[in-house]
Amino acid sequence: MTDYPDLLKADAGQPAHAIHLIDATGFDAWLSSRPDHVRALIAAQKFGGKAGERAILPGDGADDWSVVAGVADQQALGPWCLARLAETLPAGSYRLADGAPGAAALGWLTAQYRFDRYRKDETATGPRLLLSRDVARIDPTIELARAIALVRDLVNTPAADMGPAELEAAAGEVAAAFGADMSVTRGDALEQGYPMIHAVGRAADRHFAPRLIEMVWGDPGAPRVAIIGKGICFDSGGLDMKPSSAMRLMKKDMGGAAHALALARLIMAAHLPVRLHLLIPAAENAVGGNAFRPGDILHTRKGLTVEIGNTDAEGRLVLGDALTRAGEDKQDLVIDFATLTGAARVALGPDLPATFANDEDLAAQIVACATEVDDPLWRLPLWDGYADMLKSDVADINNAGEGGFAGAVTAALFLQRFVPADTPWLHLDTFAWRPAARPGRPKGGEALGLRAVFRLLQRRFGKNI
Repeated sequence: MTDYPDLLKADAGQPAHAIHLIDATGFDAWLSSRPDHVRALIAAQKFGGKAGERAILPGDGADDWSVVAGVADQQALGPWCLARLAETLPAGSYRLADGAPGAAALGWLTAQYRFDRYRKDETATGPRLLLSRDVARIDPTIELARAIALVRDLVNTPAADMGPAELEAAAGEVAAAFGADMSVTRGDALEQGYPMIHAVGRAADRHFAPRLIEMVWGDPGAPRVAIIGKGICFDSGGLDMKPSSAMRLMKKDMGGAAHALALARLIMAAHLPVRLHLLIPAAENAVGGNAFRPGDILHTRKGLTVEIGNTDAEGRLVLGDALTRAGEDKQDLVIDFATLTGAARVALGPDLPATFANDEDLAAQIVACATEVDDPLWRLPLWDGYADMLKSDVADINNAGEGGFAGAVTAALFLQRFVPADTPWLHLDTFAWRPAARPGRPKGGEALGLRAVFRLLQRRFGKNI
């Protein structure tokens, strides 16, 4: 993982190249105040003050140069305003000529993320260190960057090297780092206690055997928060097999688990005053002679029976048992992350997690927090009128809605059956993947909705950056 403390440090007057920020409204006045030779150099570099552009300004000595960079609004820096600079500037130390980077320090860090487990980048640039006068924000920003990198690393790792056992090991590392208690249910205990998790994963090879990973941390008397993440480490679709084009990215189907683990890390690093209960149902939805079948009826931890309308709607099954377990302890808030439905991507594309809440105040808070930290999401309705789509003639509920309509909504309605009615619940159907690179956000595994939910927890439980 990228060593982020080496990329953001307190400004104690160390030698560093200055970064002058300018926006389009102030560009003409700024340019007119420059000497002729500087204006000529600016023109040669085709710098016009637009967001994302930058130019090098000469100084008196060979290494005495500075940078001018265009931003959308120099008075309101967002997370990604400095990201392109961090991607393109030479290795070295930098500071803003005026003010502190604020939220933009995050993009400076995440822009330098590299997934190099399998291939080293021979052309990689050395570290670009940013100095900041806002010392209080340095550690929280580094922790955010680490959490995002954790999501990216887990999702980017192929399924052969990121099965349920490896996901358990990753959770163990986080638990050990913060003194959390971890337990794992597998084998006969899983089959008896969490029958849907077992059924989904039972066809996988022994090394990829299913399990429920749990982590508990914090004062038992503090408000209780359960964080649940779908951990389908590879999804073939089961007997309702996906086409190869749809299976290609299914290493990312544990993206919900990656988000949940990263959020747990943020909660513990920030010492939020909560009793955290992390649950990751981890399995591989494989094809084999003992795979669960369309038409099978599964028992659940809650006692409901579920008719299998489609084995490729497996994520909601493992989440159902995990949600039931979370609800057995009186929770003040339950949150789940899942790469759950293609319907959410059809409706909202890759950038916007489809977000569902059973509490109006909670829904308003998460939307506001998403806007505040520039981590967008979009609320969709828990529309009770579609519950009939999940009816079964032979069981309490079917796992796949009829007719192909409102797939993200019916999936959320399925999950809601396993959440206590009096418990505030938030469900994020996230993509966990970026199909095209943007500044600070490379192509590949991505944290989408993570920062928004963390800010929500800070707001609800009395902590803030």
